[in-house]
Amino acid sequence: MINSDKTAIQLLNILFLGFCFSLFLFGCDSFNKSPVWFDEFDYTAPPDSTKWNFDLGNGCPQLCGWGNQELEYYTHDPKNVRVENGVLTIEAHRDSIGGMPYTSARVVSSHKGDWLYGRIEVRAKLPRGRGTWPAIWMLPTDRAYGGWPASGEIDIMEHVGFDPGTIHATVHTEAYNHHKKTQREGIVSIADAQDTFHVYAIDWRKDKIDFFVDDRLYHSVSRTPGDSFREWPFDQRFHLIMNVAVGGFWGGMQGIDDSIWPQRMEVDYVRVYR
Repeated sequence: MINSDKTAIQLLNILFLGFCFSLFLFGCDSFNKSPVWFDEFDYTAPPDSTKWNFDLGNGCPQLCGWGNQELEYYTHDPKNVRVENGVLTIEAHRDSIGGMPYTSARVVSSHKGDWLYGRIEVRAKLPRGRGTWPAIWMLPTDRAYGGWPASGEIDIMEHVGFDPGTIHATVHTEAYNHHKKTQREGIVSIADAQDTFHVYAIDWRKDKIDFFVDDRLYHSVSRTPGDSFREWPFDQRFHLIMNVAVGGFWGGMQGIDDSIWPQRMEVDYVRVYR
């Protein structure tokens, strides 16, 4: 009886130690349950200036369309960007400013929200129609390895209106980018992305980035031994960008429907976890 008791105690100790080890092992690889940076858009005003900046204009003095032949001029006019009814609205209009035939907005967290690793979640509903090109994406804040694409780009969500049921997730680096047609891209079908809010997210760790829609993993990219910054520049801090582009080499590939404007992307929240 004594030996049986000792055996039972030893077994319980082993199980307890195993449980504790599991908590240590998996807990260290999980994200905090409380966000370290967020905007719930539960106010009525312009976007919170302590968290957001704006990219303005047409991208360069030569009307270059932000390098992608886009046709919008970005403003911070309330017509194009505002917070009301619990959402951030980024709205593109067919009107001419600065020599461009459309206006829209590009909201940026640079130097107010910059992160190295973590989980980034954005709950959004997308615009519709041929010629729209909404994106939720990230660029390096410090460009430690040089200009695009050497310092990297993380596209959490891209969508083009002529292909309404398809969501794209992509990373660009010096070795892997769309100019070389080597970009590392994942695709998922979301039939109601323009009618319903969905959560677009990444889990970004030291050697891996996972891409999700509504907690459904559909794309992963990993660092392999021997990779330099040319393959993996994702060891520097990045910031978030949300915008609705019009036209461009991709968004305008099948032309622009002049009858659809204005079109908007609505963002319910942004949450960042360590």
